[in-house]
Amino acid sequence: MDLIGDVTIFSGLHAHQRARAAQLYWEAFGGKLGRVLGPDTRALAFFERVIRADLCLYAVDGAGELVGIAGFKTPSGSFAGGNWADLKAIYGLLGGRWRGLILRMLTSDVDNDRFLIDGICVAPLHRGKGIGSRLLDALCHEAVTRGYAAVRLDVVAENRRARALYERHGFHPTRTEKLGFARHFFGFTASTTMVRALDAKSE
Repeated sequence: MDLIGDVTIFSGLHAHQRARAAQLYWEAFGGKLGRVLGPDTRALAFFERVIRADLCLYAVDGAGELVGIAGFKTPSGSFAGGNWADLKAIYGLLGGRWRGLILRMLTSDVDNDRFLIDGICVAPLHRGKGIGSRLLDALCHEAVTRGYAAVRLDVVAENRRARALYERHGFHPTRTEKLGFARHFFGFTASTTMVRALDAKSE
């Protein structure tokens, strides 16, 4: 637990917070995933089902409201991954099948040398208050605790605001990949990989 101003950063996620966490994730990423995982009701049900409580940090304000969440990936899985069985349970046999095939077009690798971030989400009414920066710092601390020397994330190339945030926190772009044919299914055309080296100051 890390208390910063009127926002507290916790590790893990309680069962009663899953619905709110799914909502925050969909608000942040529904723009690029909506054509595949929509409609909203099913997407929310899917993420509430699959999110890994042990693979995230989250921010709670002074009133106890969940206002931000930051997921990450490990060799054991990712915060908002899911599998074929999860897709089938929410979207049915055929709906789950075609969605699964399309989602495989996105990179889902695990980097054993660098700590992988799996999305940072802040509630719309709380954006611009530094919560995203606090979650990012907490993720870097988590990476150091787990013995990683660097942190890696992928940001939609069109999301200049997010990229500017990461650059202020010491992340540097290493490559940009175009989606190619997959761009017809997702709300973006390319993604940029960014990496930050860690040292004792990240603790």
